[in-house]
Amino acid sequence: MTTSLALCFDAPLQSWGTRSRGIIRDTAREPTKSGVVGLLAAALGARRDDDETTQRLAALHLAIRVDREGILERDYHTTQNVPTTEGKGHRTVVSERYYLADALFLVVLEGDPDLLHQLHDRADRPHWPLFFGRRAFVPARPLLTEDALTAAPAAEVISTHRWLEADPDAIKAARLGADRVPLRTITDCEPAKHGAQPRHDHPVSIAQRTFRTRYVLNATTDLTDALIRAGESTSCS
Repeated sequence: MTTSLALCFDAPLQSWGTRSRGIIRDTAREPTKSGVVGLLAAALGARRDDDETTQRLAALHLAIRVDREGILERDYHTTQNVPTTEGKGHRTVVSERYYLADALFLVVLEGDPDLLHQLHDRADRPHWPLFFGRRAFVPARPLLTEDALTAAPAAEVISTHRWLEADPDAIKAARLGADRVPLRTITDCEPAKHGAQPRHDHPVSIAQRTFRTRYVLNATTDLTDALIRAGESTSCS
């Protein structure tokens, strides 16, 4: 039996790094699989060196709908008195850190029913605090959406789940037809799928920071009247 779990990722700031070593800390424009797995592992209370749980979570089919595109922002950091690698004195380190402001995502996981039920039980009662890429970037509202667990495949949930937008002005504008554009989607797929694109963010071991490549399909789904009407009177709960 197909089981999917729908989650709401909403926060003033989010960061989903893909190449965050050295002085440049980047962010993808939507949650990475490694980031989603890390967050879910924290909810379950799995340790960083629990590779079995990491791989069980990473095996879930991931689909993301971008309900509000975030604004890409950059912080310029300077850190003084950093010890040199030779241990002879100190230096100042300059880094650039990117993040998304005001982004909103519908994150859908499909797969092992037992695991998804565990995640449903822990999503809003996490073992450890949850954050979106950096410890200061905490959720603005509960992760669980209404009817979070469904028997529908992720592809169906992505196209039929209510719009998660909670801003009355944005909802009104969309309802009237102003600035209504299709919602971007990013979905796990087979490598042979036409249009498949590689993403090197499928975690194998969080503790050892090892990853393998997965493939995703970038597409869009229409922001329909039904999705907007369903979102007008409900919120993530």
